Amino acid sequence: MALSRRDALKMYGLGSLSLVASPSLFGFPKMQKVGTRIIPSSGEQLPIVGIGTWQTFDVGNSTHDLAVLKQVLNEIKKYGGSVIDSSPMYGSSEAVVGQLTNSPDFEKAFFYATKVWTSGKAAGIDQMNDSFKKMQRTTMDLMQIHNLVDWQTHVKTLKAWKEEGKIRYWGLTHYVDSAHDRLEKIIRQEKPDFVQFNYSIRSRNAEKSLFETCQRNKTATIINQPYESGSLFGLVKGKTLPEWCQAYDINSWGQYFLKFILSNKAVNCVIPGTSKPHHAIDNMGAGYGSLPDAKGRDRMFAHLKSL
Repeated sequence: MALSRRDALKMYGLGSLSLVASPSLFGFPKMQKVGTRIIPSSGEQLPIVGIGTWQTFDVGNSTHDLAVLKQVLNEIKKYGGSVIDSSPMYGSSEAVVGQLTNSPDFEKAFFYATKVWTSGKAAGIDQMNDSFKKMQRTTMDLMQIHNLVDWQTHVKTLKAWKEEGKIRYWGLTHYVDSAHDRLEKIIRQEKPDFVQFNYSIRSRNAEKSLFETCQRNKTATIINQPYESGSLFGLVKGKTLPEWCQAYDINSWGQYFLKFILSNKAVNCVIPGTSKPHHAIDNMGAGYGSLPDAKGRDRMFAHLKSL
């Protein structure tokens, strides 16, 4: 019988936060490593599940919270995730990421991404340099223009920094459907390495043309809002996963939502946010095993709609 996310976590004794090593919620003999997809502009392989830091990593100097988040990153690393996405908009998150990853074991284990979120060339440069310091990086894997704020100015700086080797990739971000048309126009014009935007099982506006535009222009995609700020879990509270989910190695509702997203081959990486080690493990499970085909996607969508 398929388990709900809560039941699965309880079964493994992960119903509450713990700093001890946690067992895996998955184990698929047919795939021993997390799935990866190619970054079109370089050919580099990128793991398909990472982590976002909005709200969840904004913990300041709390000793307890920092210890828990260290375990979160341990689990992400253990199961093959690499993308850590942050922003100066996210309070202390950048500094927390820098503090937690300042060790030989972590320094090169992750794909570090953050954003510029201000207006003006000088202000943008100052803010990005501050992000380098907070995240304790000499090179940033990905620098993004947050919500397209003053993008015409920052894109020039980012292109120059990529040429200089200060950043490896540059990109754009937004989180609402109404910004998708603007994203497409800029993608066609500027050819960014990455674009980050919202997409989920119920919020599928990006399927109209944004994904196609990204593919045509060799722009990798990072997906935010995969759980619609957690509202998707409210729809399935108290509901048991259907038996046919086993065919797609879906062991929780979280994996149900993530695997729907990842079954779209135009998605390079999804970045669910969490501050809980057991949820980090569960999220990483979506990067393992089978993914739904077109019929499976339709079935998943119809089932959720029927609840």
